[in-house]
Amino acid sequence: MSVTIYHNPKCSKSRQTLELLEERGANPVIVEYLKTPPTASELKEILSQLGLAPRELMRKKEDKYNECRLDNPSLSDEDLINLMVEHPILIERPIVLANGKAAIGRPLEQALEIL
Repeated sequence: MSVTIYHNPKCSKSRQTLELLEERGANPVIVEYLKTPPTASELKEILSQLGLAPRELMRKKEDKYNECRLDNPSLSDEDLINLMVEHPILIERPIVLANGKAAIGRPLEQALEIL
């Protein structure tokens, strides 16, 4: 089984989710998404697997969210996706992909549900 985690090593929840995956025998591919952000098409696929709209995957408390005025309801999904690609700090973390499904590791156990 192939498992991928979009990971931020500075984030405690991301570190805990990675540790939990490894404890369960997964050997995930680790994508440090701040260094290697997903492409727009990858992000669309992740959103589809999560069943979320782009705004639902955004970290609304990040300074960049306010700086970019992302609370503007006139921004399209395409606009929001492109902004997450440009500013990956806006993407909620961690995201785990496995078995054609995706989960956000908040709470941590959610990531195990797709294994």
